[in-house]
This record gives sequence, structure tokens and C-alpha cells, in this order.
Amino acid sequence: MINDRNTVPTNSHVDHAAQAADDAIRSTQRLANDTLDRLAGSVQDARQEVAPFLHRASEQTSALAQRGLDAVRETSQGLRDSAHRATDSTVGYIKDEPLKAMLIAAATGAALMALVGMLSRSHHRA
Repeated sequence: MINDRNTVPTNSHVDHAAQAADDAIRSTQRLANDTLDRLAGSVQDARQEVAPFLHRASEQTSALAQRGLDAVRETSQGLRDSAHRATDSTVGYIKDEPLKAMLIAAATGAALMALVGMLSRSHHRA
């Protein structure tokens, strides 16, 4: 025969163990939730602290890029001005000394043709 007295305490122990396990699970969940809440708060605090630095870095990067663009514009304008002065000077020289200018142009053309001829011959040999 089954002894009812022995089955009752066994069920009570099982219920007690199940209740303890449930309590442990709930406690662990609360601890995990609290930890995640604190972590989220820390991340938010860090984000708020870092935001001004990122904003300042962004502004400095934009200012640096703008200075670079301004420098390129100034250099480009300077080169254009130099090219115009060289052109005006060349045109003035041609007007003042047309014979010399033609001889210089012919000599320059002949030198370039000789150079191209030498390069094409050495290219065919290789």
C-alpha cells in the first residue's frame, strides 16, 4: 500500500523547490533589468558628454575643409593671373621682336620633333 504520509511531504518539497526556483528566476530577471537600466543610463550620459566634443570636431573639420577650399581657390587664381601675365608678355615680345620670336618658335619645334623622333625609335627597339 501507498503511504499517504510520505507522498504529501514529497509534494511539499517539490512545490517548495519550484517556488524557490521561480523566486530565483524573478530575482535574476530584476537584477538583469536593473543592470540594463543602469547601463542604458550610462550610455545616455556618455552620449550627452561626447556630443559637444563631436559637434566641436565637426565644426573644426568643416572650418579646415573651408580653409583648404579657399587656399585652392587662391592658388588657382594666382596661377590664372600668372598665365595671363605670361601670355601678355609673350604677345608683347612677339609684337616687339617678330623675327626673333619666329626663330625661337622654329627652334623649339625642331627640338621637340627631334625628341619625339628619338623616343619613338627607342620605343620601337624595346
